Amino acid sequence: MERTFVILKPCTVQRGLIGEIINRFEKKGLILAGMKMAWLTDEILSEHYAHLKDKPFFQRVKDSMRTSPVVVCCWEGVEAVEVVRSMTGSTNGRKALPGTIRGDYSMSMQENIVHTSDSLETAAVELKRFFNEAELYTYNPVRWSNLYANDEI
Repeated sequence: MERTFVILKPCTVQRGLIGEIINRFEKKGLILAGMKMAWLTDEILSEHYAHLKDKPFFQRVKDSMRTSPVVVCCWEGVEAVEVVRSMTGSTNGRKALPGTIRGDYSMSMQENIVHTSDSLETAAVELKRFFNEAELYTYNPVRWSNLYANDEI
């Protein structure tokens, strides 16, 4: 099973969409392996968005992520990174296809509902950044036998 990382951004928290977004991942069949609410610090945001530090919008991104708490999640499933990325849609909410999370809930490039890991390697780094080992759970949901063929898991 793959694990991937998702941040429900401040715009999601402020708009009261936490349950709707989590519900979509659950309905797809992803397993929630960890979740918590956090108020992100400038330090952790500078580390998380270090790849953007030379971009003119770097500070805007950090400021946006500090307007309210966020909800950080670990989702698990077969090809979880790819599944979550396809469910969320294009980064720019105006260009995201209807039926995707951003396509259904976002009109913005920045206030685009979620951050998702773009690879297994990134997911491992991000999960370690936001969770300690005791906050991530491994269990065998009864419904797995209804989600996958026995040779897929």
